[in-house]
Amino acid sequence: MLHERPAERNAPSPRSVRLSVTDRCDFACTYCRPSRSDGYASERLDLGAWKVLVSGLLTAGVRRFRLTGGEPLVHPEVVRIVSAVVEVAAAAGLEREIDLAMTTNASQLARLAKPLAEAGLRRINVSIDTLDEQRFRAITRGGELAPVLAGIDAALEAGLTPLKLNTVVLRGVNDDELEGLVRFAWARGMVPRFLEVMPIAEGAQLARSHLVTVAEMRASLAHLLQPDPAVAEPDRGPAKYVRARGASERVGFISGTSDTYCGSCDRLRVSSTGTLRPCLATDDGVESAAALAAASTAGVADLVGEAWLLKPDGRTFKGCTESSAAHVSMRAIGG
Repeated sequence: MLHERPAERNAPSPRSVRLSVTDRCDFACTYCRPSRSDGYASERLDLGAWKVLVSGLLTAGVRRFRLTGGEPLVHPEVVRIVSAVVEVAAAAGLEREIDLAMTTNASQLARLAKPLAEAGLRRINVSIDTLDEQRFRAITRGGELAPVLAGIDAALEAGLTPLKLNTVVLRGVNDDELEGLVRFAWARGMVPRFLEVMPIAEGAQLARSHLVTVAEMRASLAHLLQPDPAVAEPDRGPAKYVRARGASERVGFISGTSDTYCGSCDRLRVSSTGTLRPCLATDDGVESAAALAAASTAGVADLVGEAWLLKPDGRTFKGCTESSAAHVSMRAIGG
């Protein structure tokens, strides 16, 4: 079935982009990768290509940039990439208009938080699914919790705030830790966010038996939260937030499975090899290699428009619940 494209319904151009600086990761989380030996792309963009790409994205109207992976902090030039985004935006007179953030597993953050902040990174989200060391090793297939906690402390000290914690909730695995994670985050001035496991890639298998819906999450935290409807932040992605009872702290929830949010999606993704992807739940994309090799900012901007035309209509397409999602590599696309 062909889906109506955004051009046919006068959808805006993308305002937000997730830049997957590498498909490599030092973890192998059970809902993301089939194993630690699932293979990597043979090539990746160099610093010059990233500069051209960012310039083209700015020309196309993008103002919100989030660096992702794989794990972005395993890229040897990640600090220089952050600097490059800031430099390109400044050269275009747009430095004050951009929002530059990162999502990381924080395994390398203790040594990199300060250099990243000095390079111009503004905010950070840390993916952490448990505070139990043994569970952490099991979920990540060998990762260590202590460096992640040290990285969180370093990010707070470096001023990479507001710092948000992202937790994928899995029934029978970590669904008994929601309150503990909330209190851990609130005690440090952070915002905890809980995500439904999505039926994409490896998550397609887990979602059948391990899905905990946002409604269930809210019910388990009802004694901590106001009973008000969850509210999204303007221009800050699909998370919806609920205030604490009698306090200013918040908890965020991201559905994606029980309640998709494709109709409001303004996000484009760029893979570590330069493919412009309009949707996490499909393999559709536009290659930018030729434009990058020619250092053509205008060419990249045109390709952004081409990629956006491939974006499914969110009124009928239901994201990661579509059958196409099970065949997508979340690590490769920059989920």
